Amino acid sequence: MSRVTETGMDAGQEGRCGARSDEPEARSEVRWGARRKEGVVVRLLRGESLDLLARQTGRPAGRIAGWREEFLAGGREGLKSRPAAIEDVALRDAQRKIGELSMQVDILNALLERKGGPPSPRRSK
Repeated sequence: MSRVTETGMDAGQEGRCGARSDEPEARSEVRWGARRKEGVVVRLLRGESLDLLARQTGRPAGRIAGWREEFLAGGREGLKSRPAAIEDVALRDAQRKIGELSMQVDILNALLERKGGPPSPRRSK
């Protein structure tokens, strides 16, 4: 029985670079940039089989289908007659940043409590 690696290939199979997938240089994942993903999605939209594309690219079919959905959603945004206002985009970005910072503060407060640091100002005694 063969062992399947992260790339979806059997450990004994050779990749495109000619290296066995259990060698260090073959294990490093090739970066899938926007252009590469776009090429796969366009092939899918032109009617190529999802399963065939998944086998050829070594990517899971679900991931390729997700790329297709993201691609189509982006296209829908581009076709809207009224794009989102700059203020709305800025507000959304600011809210996202506030959420990230709030989570960081919560995590740091929890770490301080574990280490016996000063109690959180949110707590009342």
